[in-house]
This record gives sequence, C-alpha cells and structure tokens, in this order.
Amino acid sequence: MKELKEFTIPFVGLKIGEHWFKFTIEKPFFEHFEYNEFNDATIKLDVLLVKKATLLEFTLFYKGTVNVNCDVSNEPYNQKLDGEYKFVVKFGEDTNVEDEDLLILPHGSYEVSIQQFVYESIVLAMPIKKIHPGVEDGTLKSEILDKLEELQPNKDRNPDEKEIDPRWDELKKLLTDK
Repeated sequence: MKELKEFTIPFVGLKIGEHWFKFTIEKPFFEHFEYNEFNDATIKLDVLLVKKATLLEFTLFYKGTVNVNCDVSNEPYNQKLDGEYKFVVKFGEDTNVEDEDLLILPHGSYEVSIQQFVYESIVLAMPIKKIHPGVEDGTLKSEILDKLEELQPNKDRNPDEKEIDPRWDELKKLLTDK
C-alpha cells in the first residue's frame, strides 16, 4: 500500500525528549485504506513522540466524530470517538510489523510512517454495534423502526389461545397430592 507522506514523521535531527505533531483526519484517509464504513469523518489527532537514545515511543490521541449508518435503522448519525493508542519503535536487523504495539525498523532509518497505527486505532475504537442515539431514547422516527415495531412479537396476546384441556388439570392434581 502506498504511504501517505503527511503521516511519515522524520525523527533524525530531533532532540531527545518530547515532540508533538498535529493532524486532521477526514474521509479520504479511510478511502486510502479502502474502508467505506464511514460516510464522513472529522478527527483531530495529536501525536506525542518521545525520542529516547535507543527507541521511539508514540502516543496517539484522537478525538472527533465519524458519520456512520445505524445497524438497527440504517439512519446516518455522528458517532463520537475519543481515545489513545501507544506503540514503540525499536531498531533492529529487519523491519517487523507483526506485533501491534512494536514496530522494528532497520538501523539507519530516518523516518517512520504511522498511518497504519492511526487507521487501526480509530477503526478499532468504533463500537461493535452502532446504534443511533434516537433509537436508544425512542426519539427517532423512521419507516424501518415502525416496521420493526409492527413485526415484533407481542407477549400480551397469544395467537394459540385456546381453552386448556381439562386432562391437564387432573395431572396437576398429582403434583400436589402426596
């Protein structure tokens, strides 16, 4: 996959200590990963890079909203996202991206791409079931919800309501007799 240059951070020349980077993430970022679950996205990302002598520590702080469709009503709504994700970059013989919290870059590297970590942390922060707030509090009116309500089984009425066979009454007496 082609790298997005704006998410490549050059660390050569940075002094040991803390460094902050700010990004705005919108829908084209997710389209780059061919992720089409979001109708729209506006997320502010702050990246803290702590440079140490032998490694780099990254902390991603993201906050914003993504517009998604409700799993119940299919109505679009804005889902708030707020979270953080930490990972470490070390240096070794070969590049290793198999551990989700550790990235190993070859010696002599001078920059690191954080785009995959940003993408995965935001997508994984989404709730498993996306429910429109109007569905939860009952204020959303839609044809789909009306149809679901209409088709919902009613516990008060029993379509097979018949008179109970009197033979069962005789059997019930056996339970109470000793």
